[in-house]
Amino acid sequence: MANNLVIVESPAKANTISKFLGKDYKIVASVGHVRDLPKSQMGVDIENDFEPRYITIRGKGEIINKLKKEAKNSKKILLATDPDREGEAISWHLARLLDIDEDAECRVTFNEITKNAVRNAIKQPRKINMDLVNAQQARRVLDRIVGYKISPLLWRKVRKGLSAGRVQSVAARLVCDREEEIEKFVPEEYWTIAALLHKKKQSRTFEAKFYGKMDKKIELKNEEDVREILKQLEGKEFVVHRVKYGEKKKTPPAPFTTSTLQQEASRKLGFPTKKTMMIAQQLYEGLEVKGHGTVGLVTYIRTDSTRISTEAQQAAREHINAHYGEKYLPGEPRIYKNRSASQDAHEAIRPTYVELDPASVKGSLTNDQYRLYSLIWSRFIASQMASAVYDTIAADILAGDLLFKANGSRLKFDGYLAVYTEGKDEDPREDDAKENEVSIPDLEQDEILALKKIEDKQHFTQPPMRYTEASLVKALEEKGIGRPSTYAPIISTILARGYVVKEKKFLVPTELGRIVNDIMKTNFSDIVDIQFTAQLEQKLDDVEEGNKQWVELMREFYVPFEKTLKEAETKIENVEIPDEVTDVICEKCGRNMVIKTGRYGRFLACPGFPECRNAKPILEEAGVSCPLCGGKVLIKKTRTRKSYLGCENYPECGFMSWDMPSGEMCPQCGNFMVKKYSGRKVTLVCSSEACGFTKSPEKKKKEEEAGDGDE
Repeated sequence: MANNLVIVESPAKANTISKFLGKDYKIVASVGHVRDLPKSQMGVDIENDFEPRYITIRGKGEIINKLKKEAKNSKKILLATDPDREGEAISWHLARLLDIDEDAECRVTFNEITKNAVRNAIKQPRKINMDLVNAQQARRVLDRIVGYKISPLLWRKVRKGLSAGRVQSVAARLVCDREEEIEKFVPEEYWTIAALLHKKKQSRTFEAKFYGKMDKKIELKNEEDVREILKQLEGKEFVVHRVKYGEKKKTPPAPFTTSTLQQEASRKLGFPTKKTMMIAQQLYEGLEVKGHGTVGLVTYIRTDSTRISTEAQQAAREHINAHYGEKYLPGEPRIYKNRSASQDAHEAIRPTYVELDPASVKGSLTNDQYRLYSLIWSRFIASQMASAVYDTIAADILAGDLLFKANGSRLKFDGYLAVYTEGKDEDPREDDAKENEVSIPDLEQDEILALKKIEDKQHFTQPPMRYTEASLVKALEEKGIGRPSTYAPIISTILARGYVVKEKKFLVPTELGRIVNDIMKTNFSDIVDIQFTAQLEQKLDDVEEGNKQWVELMREFYVPFEKTLKEAETKIENVEIPDEVTDVICEKCGRNMVIKTGRYGRFLACPGFPECRNAKPILEEAGVSCPLCGGKVLIKKTRTRKSYLGCENYPECGFMSWDMPSGEMCPQCGNFMVKKYSGRKVTLVCSSEACGFTKSPEKKKKEEEAGDGDE
């Protein structure tokens, strides 16, 4: 019998930790929370200082009985749940269930699941931190009150089944407000003029953009302005007036926080935030790595901090020196400034063992695990490398008294770019709005240049882009809405409720989302106010840091909220939301089917309900033609939500494939190719079984191997 019992949240984490501790320790998992507020009622006694009424979560009885039995047979109980508010709260609930004394030193925490970290933590148990518990408790109670007070009102006034979450409502507002900006946007015309120039004895051209005159910039607002400038340029020589050579350094980005990991995984891997966190959790809790046993590959994944330990810095520097050379090392280890101190007890997200580079563990990981680990590992190593260095040239070129400017840069030393290139949120609508790097030859003052041609272009200002998951996470973080553990659930919730839908990678508000948002803005302005929500987050941080009592926070919030709620009951009028009618005909009764929203998202339903109960999923086109009959190929889902390809002419046509289109066409028969996976090997296979053509995909460049591409 083991003398010591260690309780963690997940079986995977328990399996990893058990490899580090001896036979005197038994590791068991609570499988997440064991107690929570009841689903059938609010579960908060507002009159009694907002006392939560916790109950055992349904289905957890057997687990709790097992934990109690193990606890009874153990001399010492250690609670090793995650090192954040949520983990502290789980430990507190476990302590209450297992009758552990509130002053007992039973809590152990570690930011990485490695042998040294776990063993050191076991030697230094502490009391449960009630400030952390109360911060989590305050958030839970706040969200429960908002949800259970406003949602029934929406049921009565708008539609049954609606709900209004505290932070999710703010996220939905951001998406709705952005859509309004786009709709109200009035494009403005403007023009640009560019001269394509070259040195007299060279043919290679470079671009110089029209600026104006030496003393002022001239805006080109219409074609008439352009014609006037072109007239003044007739017969003029282009002379280099001034040239400035310089050097520019580009410093590496900081190692990942939760937010930046979600953003970069969206940009470079095409991962939704929910998928990023699921895979990151697997990497954190531990995986079987050939030759190393079960290994937690990355540090804790819910963090605001960019800080890394001295040991990790040193390990990174040794790796850089050994694999890239001394010139790739900065003089001192890089230290990155945090946005706030709220999560600085944690480190940034980094590999636990630098020597386990992506190539060495690739054979032990799934493709998605490998891609995300590569991203984390490369970003961390790059963060401790020397800056990239560019030679720059800036030239002022005169044609008469009209000024053109040419700017160029040339990579002199790649530095951290040898390992990692940061992704960007690029606007796909307007290529000429991007700043392209210009290669310019060496120029001398008073040098006369040859003109190849002059190009003038008409442009129109563009509205702001719709949010993607990545840019919405960035906006939430910048505005102080939510915290690392909440970004993914926020986005998942507004999608699940049907307030927002995804069109390609962009988030678009639905009619329902707009109506609910308008009601919230009109009647609960504080709840969806960005600044108010950010201030509330800061107050929760104050509770965590022991500077504020959680009950005091609740009183400050609830008194004005209760008054607003009573006013809204009388002010909000009933709203009728018409169903969106489609051109899909119900095959049972002939009516045009409408779009409804359910627990799994939007679907088609017959408006003749309950007489006609026909319903079916909304199918996405795969953008390819059926190899059997030439019909459209649709992306369908099984009952377990797994995607597959099927022909629109089913059941007449029986085409079906579990493999998704590769984007390439078969050179042999012209049908589309699919990606077929065998372990970690990818093969492109013709969708026509009669053809049978196969090939290996083209090799991607190294930085893409770490993840560039779509999900």
